[in-house]
Amino acid sequence: MLLDPENTLFVRGATPVLLLAEAPLHDALPLLTVSDAAVPLCEGWSIVPRLTLCVVDGPGDHGLVVPALAAPVVGGADDGTASASGGMGDWCADAEQAGGAVVLSLDRLPDALDWSVLLSSGTARGGFMPALA
Repeated sequence: MLLDPENTLFVRGATPVLLLAEAPLHDALPLLTVSDAAVPLCEGWSIVPRLTLCVVDGPGDHGLVVPALAAPVVGGADDGTASASGGMGDWCADAEQAGGAVVLSLDRLPDALDWSVLLSSGTARGGFMPALA
């Protein structure tokens, strides 16, 4: 399943985040339950972060592909402003350093990144997904 890059937001950081909106795999992901500010491992799921395509792969037939080169990236040197391809290589490097990324599926992308709201919304699904080589 191909997800429109307009329904994604790649967020740079020590543990990078991929936010998904209107993702067809939303209901297949586990409901996000954060304890002690730690995002749980998303059992049975993995991510393949690449400059041109980012693959989120789950158990069975669940998964999706994001045309990453066209997707917005925030964080890092651009200080919160969205950019297309320029930051994607850095996001991939962040994911490689972290050994994966946090993938959160939401009803819609947030207007502002308020992690306490996103992580405690009760509707977000996902968790940390290890990167595959």
